[in-house]
Amino acid sequence: MPAAAAASAVNYVALGDSYSSGLGAGSMISSSGSCDRSNNAYPEQWAAAHSPASFVSVACSGATTADVISSQLSALSASTTLVSLTIGGNDAGFSSTMETCVLSSTSSCVSAVNKAEGIINGSLLGSLETTLADIRTDAPNAKVVLLGYPELYDLSKSSSCIGLSTTDRTALNGAADQLDTVMSNAAAAKGATFADVRGQFAHHEICDGSSSWLNSVNILSISSSYHPTASGQEQGYEPVFASVAG
Repeated sequence: MPAAAAASAVNYVALGDSYSSGLGAGSMISSSGSCDRSNNAYPEQWAAAHSPASFVSVACSGATTADVISSQLSALSASTTLVSLTIGGNDAGFSSTMETCVLSSTSSCVSAVNKAEGIINGSLLGSLETTLADIRTDAPNAKVVLLGYPELYDLSKSSSCIGLSTTDRTALNGAADQLDTVMSNAAAAKGATFADVRGQFAHHEICDGSSSWLNSVNILSISSSYHPTASGQEQGYEPVFASVAG
């Protein structure tokens, strides 16, 4: 292989949680089992468009920072040149907080969000920094991209949007913002690139009707609620990742 081609070979590994595995985006990969990986997820979409020399996704629905460290880092090596991940939401109790907000009163929802924010502004920074440091150890030659989470609701449309109260929605958006701030700080501290998707998702949030790139609340499928649709992965996450992946 010519030196130039060898130097440009991209060996890409996708890590992370359900926002990286593609839960809620359809076209599920049956072999991924409970990890809920989708052919529509942004890592698969980026790999299809850019034909890296190698690509593997070990992103898994429900993953925490501890899960990434214990179960996903084995996919990395010194030959890995590109790593992506979303992580941190489950550390903060994302799923249980959402279920509380969907199924309970506003006071219960706000209380659950406040509890999550306590974790976000407490232990999460250290957990993220440890995770990013361990990724660097196992993939010392890789560009590491930590992608954030979108705000969930277009609050400007909330008054005409059925479902949760505007108080609940404001609290959930605020928690997403705090999560992204901590993720950005962790990336800066550990030499990773933070990719903010909030601007890309603007006007494509819940309450934006058919323009939404997020699954709204579905009592029959609570797990996929609040996750990106196929459009959210392909038009929300993938362009943001591509813009920084190099």
